Amino acid sequence: MSANVQREMLGSRLGFLLLSAGCAIGLGNVWRFPYITGAYGGAIFVGIYLLCLFAVVPTMIMEFAVGRAARRNMGLAFRVLEPAGTHWHHFGWFALVGSYLLMMFYTTVTGWMLAYCWYMASGALSGLDPAGVGQFFGATLSQPVGQVVGMTLVVLIGCGVCVLGVQKGVERVVKVMMLGLLAILLVLVVRSVTLPGAGEGIAFYLAPDAGKIAGTGLFPVINAAMNQAFFTLSVGIGAMCIFGSYQSRDRSLTGEALWIMGLDTFVAIMAGLIIFPACFAFGVKPDAGPSLIFVTLPNIFNSMEGGRLWGALFFVFMSFAALSTVIAVFENIISYTADVWGVPRRRGTVLHMIIIWLLSLPCALGFNLLADFQPLGPGSSVLDLEDFLISNNILPLGGLIFLLFCTMRRAWGWDNFIAEVDQGLGMKFPRWLRGYLTYVLPCLILFVLGMGYVDRFCK
Repeated sequence: MSANVQREMLGSRLGFLLLSAGCAIGLGNVWRFPYITGAYGGAIFVGIYLLCLFAVVPTMIMEFAVGRAARRNMGLAFRVLEPAGTHWHHFGWFALVGSYLLMMFYTTVTGWMLAYCWYMASGALSGLDPAGVGQFFGATLSQPVGQVVGMTLVVLIGCGVCVLGVQKGVERVVKVMMLGLLAILLVLVVRSVTLPGAGEGIAFYLAPDAGKIAGTGLFPVINAAMNQAFFTLSVGIGAMCIFGSYQSRDRSLTGEALWIMGLDTFVAIMAGLIIFPACFAFGVKPDAGPSLIFVTLPNIFNSMEGGRLWGALFFVFMSFAALSTVIAVFENIISYTADVWGVPRRRGTVLHMIIIWLLSLPCALGFNLLADFQPLGPGSSVLDLEDFLISNNILPLGGLIFLLFCTMRRAWGWDNFIAEVDQGLGMKFPRWLRGYLTYVLPCLILFVLGMGYVDRFCK
């Protein structure tokens, strides 16, 4: 099967960089990275995390290379590139299953972000004490109709953008969202670090603290950094593969991946400079996960002069981060049926809109009508199960598949990978990494996979 096919391409290099970064930049940058940085040694953890990012970023480069070489979604790219008689194409389903699993809970959480843009701007949270803010969030989750409406709005936005096409829809909208996200991010950082008492929060966040690592042990710190690195790069479900398939060959892929990694890391670190100075300025203990975003931070905005404005801006920032991921992953899903089954974009978009909506219902109802369903033990929810399946299973396994496909002899292989990745201007891929990628990185991925089960079921 020929890879030389007519295909809609992205309109610019900036579009490629911002679209790929938009897929990578999401909720994990804000509600997990800052917290684990503060808990695991500040600047020391950031250093370890950067090393882990450089350790796993070759999987992103490989995913780009496979997509650009095949000009196809992951679902068909392996079939185009695999040697005759091999069966790598059987792994193509990771793109569809992984993307669906991610969207099954991401659409609901993104709906929370959109709702809180309105709640903050309208003053619905103004005047509430800390307990009242927590109760407000709990009441919001307990309303099945509101949860379904928010999720539905996100599905309609994502599919509405994708139906317009790659350049006119996905690229144009995500570029605006990402540029807006970066602008709002910088405004919020300046506001937070200039609050009285902000210096203590900055020190807690970024000052090196070996005592924290000594308290937890180096092993959990490295594991947390590796987990965050894999999750934040969004590799393993073929999203980077599809963006690679829309990219021209005028730039080499190594430098592009490093730019995307840099943007993603910049947003994650800056998010901490919003959260921790504000927490310490107002004497609020920082938390992680949904309680940080929907309880801790609204309490801070309630205490801050002009808090309604700053709170609304923060949730617009979060909504842009979440929606850019939604649109990027929806594009991956829609392109799967276009490439593998030949379904036209408009028809495929309607088909997936219905399926995604139906599959997102369990999470939307998981905090109300299905609250008694606790699949991973007491206190767990549908969201926890879906997050575990994608974060601790599909993402690392998908990354391992791309890694093996680009390094094994009975696959696409090293020489083909290097020939593709180095086409165009820019940084060339370091060939001396071949031994590391062939023997060491697969073991690191299996380690992350195993530790996910240890953390979940053995503690």
